[in-house]
Amino acid sequence: MARTDLLGRLADLSEDAIQRLSDAPGAERILAAMNTTRDRLDELQKRVRGLEELEQRLTALERKVDKLGKGSAPASDSRKTASTKSSGTTRAKKS
Repeated sequence: MARTDLLGRLADLSEDAIQRLSDAPGAERILAAMNTTRDRLDELQKRVRGLEELEQRLTALERKVDKLGKGSAPASDSRKTASTKSSGTTRAKKS
């Protein structure tokens, strides 16, 4: 019985405090700002969830690229030598 009485008193006090805050000057602006913040946080949470999904997709794509890169390693070496040769001829033309 004493416990419920204590909880009842706490509930009454909190209701009184909320009532006083709502009567305070500028309380409407504070409540509007709190509601706006809540909406922005909800939107931010949705975006973060989307980022997690994108990270998973990016990781999967990176694995695929790594697998493809390992299979074509000799081809990349020949490309490097070809680009080196072509850059040498470009310098000769400019001079």
